[in-house]
Amino acid sequence: EVLRDIWNYEGWVMSDWGAVHSVSIKQGLDQESGRQADKHAWFREPLREALAEGSVTEADIDRSVLRILRTMYRLGLADNPLSPLPIDFDSHLEVAQRVAEQGTVLLKNEGGLLPIPAATKRIAVIGGHADTGVPQGGGSSQVWPVGGASLSLAIPGDVAYHRRLYMPSAPLTGLREQFPEAEVVFDDGSDAARAAKMARLADFAIVFAEEFRAEGHDTLDLRLPDEQDSLIAAVAKANPRTVVVLETGGPILMPWIDQVPAVIEAWYAGNRGGHAIAQVLSGKVNPSGRLPVTFPASLEQLPNPVLPGSAQVKPRLGSDLYDMPEREEPLEIAYPEGADTGYRWFARKGFEPLFAFGHGLSYTRFKMSNLKVSGETASVQVRNTGKRAGATVAQLYLISRAGEAKRRLVGFQRVKLVPGESKQVSLTIEPRLLADWQHSGWSMPSGVYSFAVGESAVLLGSTADVKLPARSWGD
Repeated sequence: EVLRDIWNYEGWVMSDWGAVHSVSIKQGLDQESGRQADKHAWFREPLREALAEGSVTEADIDRSVLRILRTMYRLGLADNPLSPLPIDFDSHLEVAQRVAEQGTVLLKNEGGLLPIPAATKRIAVIGGHADTGVPQGGGSSQVWPVGGASLSLAIPGDVAYHRRLYMPSAPLTGLREQFPEAEVVFDDGSDAARAAKMARLADFAIVFAEEFRAEGHDTLDLRLPDEQDSLIAAVAKANPRTVVVLETGGPILMPWIDQVPAVIEAWYAGNRGGHAIAQVLSGKVNPSGRLPVTFPASLEQLPNPVLPGSAQVKPRLGSDLYDMPEREEPLEIAYPEGADTGYRWFARKGFEPLFAFGHGLSYTRFKMSNLKVSGETASVQVRNTGKRAGATVAQLYLISRAGEAKRRLVGFQRVKLVPGESKQVSLTIEPRLLADWQHSGWSMPSGVYSFAVGESAVLLGSTADVKLPARSWGD
């Protein structure tokens, strides 16, 4: 009723892969994906049986067929079928590299250690298969790169097609291109003592730490696997100019953070990821990425420090992955944070995270001032007070509403400035971000709304107040 009658949707509905568990054509599903060749697919024999017994009619099937064909003809797929076109891979790889560069987050840069000076003589690159490529996550998002993966590792006990793939853009190659006069050496990090010995003889040591995450392969905690924490600690002890490059799918714990002066979060950096990382480390690219999640200082800061059901999982032999046995009883999971997820939970509890939502450093500095807020718009003056061009993200947060403490990101804008340049940045505030969902509608109380602008959810500066009336409206 919502989809067809209220929203007037005329397209067709298709399931996710293997997500159908009944003959649900009468409930609005038009096509089952991922199981068509499977004799157990619900839209094969079970649908025929339902038709024969009368619980599904030919009219039900005709309706779904109409929705599918109508959309195909409306989009011209029948009259003008798609045909393969020549692909300009070079230009696409350039875009991939720009995305990776802008998504890289400089988490820590104590004493301005980065960027690495051009005159550096010897750089030690350690771990993370950095001589081969950059990792990617698994599952539906996994892609096979042009020319093939530079490394393909089987996952013990998993299906044959599910592997850990590496994109053929090696950080080691990228660093050698950026520092042609330097000696850039590599150690795979399998022996911490050996890696530390190599690091001790280098001007800079760069440790690449990786973590594999995939659809259906969650992690039990936030520790780096394969003794990588010990590797980082050993290298940092051997060389005070140690940089850690994280290639992870999300937040991790960093027990070595006080010993490491510089940390970069590169995520799963894609088809030109190694070169993008090298550009950031060398300073050819000024990092401007911001964290989309909070990195906690400890597991105890999380709403569920121990994952429900984690005591029942069993480690998979030879792997850092786990299997969850089938359960007859439902697994109950509590969400004590309610609607205050992520950074809102940390603000509500007064926790100081390791790295806050929205955090990200630059090789230059910025100042934000003169915040002005109306009901649905805001403006702030942003100035580059450093010595090189760079970009920052002005982030506007609601910090109190009618006397009640809040922490909600209500607007943000990326701005790029040359040294000394200043711009007035405009921000649009979505009204729903000031409201709560109550009784099938949005509701805002009357009172004073206080806002603050800054460069993360905790690093806030200029503030402004505005008095707003009560307001309620539907979806």
